[in-house]
Amino acid sequence: MNTNGKNLIEALANSRIYLDYARAFNDITGLPLTLRTVESWQLPYHGRRNENAYCALMARKSSACAACLLTQQRLSELSAFEPQTVLCGSALSETAVPVRLGEQLVGFLQTGQVFRKKPIESQFERVARQVAKWGLDVDKSELKDAYFRTPVLSPREHDAVVKMLSIFAQHLSMVSNQVLVRQEHPEPAMIAKAKEYILEHQAEDLTLTQVARAVNSSTFYFCKVFKKATGINFTDFVSRIRIEKAKNLALNPNLRISEIAFEVGFQSLTHFNRVFKKITGLSPTEYRSQLPAA
Repeated sequence: MNTNGKNLIEALANSRIYLDYARAFNDITGLPLTLRTVESWQLPYHGRRNENAYCALMARKSSACAACLLTQQRLSELSAFEPQTVLCGSALSETAVPVRLGEQLVGFLQTGQVFRKKPIESQFERVARQVAKWGLDVDKSELKDAYFRTPVLSPREHDAVVKMLSIFAQHLSMVSNQVLVRQEHPEPAMIAKAKEYILEHQAEDLTLTQVARAVNSSTFYFCKVFKKATGINFTDFVSRIRIEKAKNLALNPNLRISEIAFEVGFQSLTHFNRVFKKITGLSPTEYRSQLPAA
């Protein structure tokens, strides 16, 4: 990957949309998540939130780390065009979803360190023998406890996680174009101020004139500059901001779809449903059904 690709992934990984999504993903699934470059050569979740206790033990020994890194390399090669899941030497599943900018593969959304079926005693004994060969100095009872505390996902739950990451990868691809434009053409201060205003008032009945006035601009000039800077018109931008907030709220099973719609600023449930499906490809109800159960 070239330097621009690495810089792009770094920019996405530090963006508000990714950080908000990662936090919600961690909360609802209990799994780790990383956004990494194509050629990343490091343990993907070490030191991150929800890191598997067994995998954290393995990270203590370079020989065990090397086996994990080989799994990451194999996963990268297989998932260049579509999501893939592989098993590591300890029988844990790792999943990568490609993030693409046009024809270019720029990185992966990756999660894992889970079982897709409940482990058994004989399986652990094989793993324990392998760990001993790696020379890892750890008490066997501690190793066993960490291994059997690994999350177990049913096929339906695992499919839902992959689907959720695939949807987000598509959105990151769209955002990456905007990030790339901003890297080449710094965003005008007026547009940055307008975005802040929109985020603060997204639940209100926002108008183009209202936001233009807030940044001391004429409506005509603001409309022209906003479209040039963001690549989309004002109405579409506000809709996307609201839908992203709605996706986060959808993680709360106690909120009805209608409540979410009005919370993010839509005055009509029908309009909300139409815009949500246009942007995500799914209706709000379909999107929520894809989320893994808490």
